[in-house]
Amino acid sequence: MNYVIGNKSLLTFVLAGGKGERLYPLTKDRAKPAVPFGGMYRIIDFTLSNCLNSGIRKIIVLTQYKSMSLNRHLNRGWDIFNDELGEFIQIIPPQQRVSSSWYKGTADAIYQNIYTIEHYKPDIILILSGDHIYKMDYRRMVEYHLSKDADLTISALEVDTKEASQFGIIGVDENNRVIGFQEKPKKPVSIPGKPGKALASMGIYIFNTECLIRSLSVDAKKDSSHDFGKDIIPQLFSSGKKVYIFPFIDENKKETLYWRDVGTIESYYEANMDLVQVDPLCNLYDSAWPLRTYMEQAPPAKTVFAQEKEKNGRLGIALDSIISNGCIISGGRVQRSVLSPYVRINSYAEVYDSILMEGVDVGRRARIRRAIIDKGVAIPQDMSIGYDSVEDKKRFLVTDSGIVVIPKERKITLQ
Repeated sequence: MNYVIGNKSLLTFVLAGGKGERLYPLTKDRAKPAVPFGGMYRIIDFTLSNCLNSGIRKIIVLTQYKSMSLNRHLNRGWDIFNDELGEFIQIIPPQQRVSSSWYKGTADAIYQNIYTIEHYKPDIILILSGDHIYKMDYRRMVEYHLSKDADLTISALEVDTKEASQFGIIGVDENNRVIGFQEKPKKPVSIPGKPGKALASMGIYIFNTECLIRSLSVDAKKDSSHDFGKDIIPQLFSSGKKVYIFPFIDENKKETLYWRDVGTIESYYEANMDLVQVDPLCNLYDSAWPLRTYMEQAPPAKTVFAQEKEKNGRLGIALDSIISNGCIISGGRVQRSVLSPYVRINSYAEVYDSILMEGVDVGRRARIRRAIIDKGVAIPQDMSIGYDSVEDKKRFLVTDSGIVVIPKERKITLQ
């Protein structure tokens, strides 16, 4: 049984093999889609939850770079489909079926899995990226694609032209038909009738299967970057194929459209810090659009030692923060921070404006500010992080904006 809309069957590919080099060292031991986000989620959970909420249940995840963490997460948290009903989520690494190389680009990743397309014989194919944070009902885009009788439909986000150099920018006519594509342009083309605004590609594509296979086969013979944005899209609209944009419809239920590429340490940090605001831009609490993830059977979070506040100032407290299951704030203070499961904050420790991943242990009287501390790190007693950039830079990565980043399971000792 295929996922069918109208009378068309659909197969979905999620590209999840990205290195995420600008997120290093968070991607030192994992692919970008497997990086934790918001305390209990992984980045890929947002794309997969969109699929689930859109009624899409034929999903293939293409992995490549350091995929063990991602595979484990998908097997634990997303093995929820019934194969007897034609539902599945399949993880496919590079298999070198059509060449001896690994995936050489987004288009090549699909090309090397043409045999999978031929096996399932879908009418249309949805291609997604596994490393963006957003909410979208893909059914609306499929319906739009069919209504336009398009060969290819690209989901696009309206951005200010001054921000366009960060994106692939799509030129369209008055009917939203694609007539141009610019990769991170300094002088972007504006939307017709909207000077100062441009259309940025979101890396979400719907192809008619026949068109996709033909264009990938042609591209495979060329000396190109084998990328959808740089190679496939320009070739299609310039050859007269019907290529349209689908204006992004946000399911986040906020006044401002929410879509984030958390591809840098700064953007990742800012997106997490948004979640602890009184009214965050990203809504995690909408029961009508649930976000699924793997959740270990962990005890509830707790704070202790309030009874000793009057005696010696020891108080376990968390303010304006996300506190995941298994966390214990044992006489320390947490404020404006995101804590993943099993974080422990010991007595008199202070954590401000920080992201602490699973199993981080903050020693007594330690002070942490504006830091991202990856899984399994133990912070020694009396240590300060984020208060002296000169000292921090001697042992840790510190971004230009002053965010201290400590990699997974780093062994730290006081100097």
